[in-house]
Amino acid sequence: MGGILNLTGLTLGIFMLFCIGFGFFWVIKLEYYWGAQVWKLVLLAGLILCLASLFMPAFALSAIFGILGGSVIWGATELPAQAERVQRGLFPPNPRRSSGEGSSELGNSPNKRDGDGEPANPASKGER
Repeated sequence: MGGILNLTGLTLGIFMLFCIGFGFFWVIKLEYYWGAQVWKLVLLAGLILCLASLFMPAFALSAIFGILGGSVIWGATELPAQAERVQRGLFPPNPRRSSGEGSSELGNSPNKRDGDGEPANPASKGER
C-alpha cells in the first residue's frame, strides 16, 4: 500500500458540514437584524457563488464555491421559515426593528420574557 492519500473528498465533506452548521447561525442572525425580506438578495448571492464555481480553475476551489453557494441558497429559503418561527415565539424578535413583518403581533407573544427571565405579561407571573 503506502500510497498517497487523497484528502480532497474528506476536506470538502468537513467544509460542507461547517457550511451547514454555520448556516443555522447566520440565518437566525440575519433574520433578527435585517428581517426575512432580504431572502432575494441572499438567493442572488448564492446563485452568484454557484455561477462563479463554474469558472474556477481548480476542482477543489470550484467545489468550495459550489458548496458555499448551495448553502447560501438553502439559507435564503430558510429566512421566511425563520420569520415564522419568530412569530410563533420560538425565537426572540428584535425589539429595535419596528418595521418588521408581524412586529405588532410579536410584541404580544405569550412567550415574551422581561429582563429577569419572567413572562412579560403581569397576569401570567402569578403571586410570589
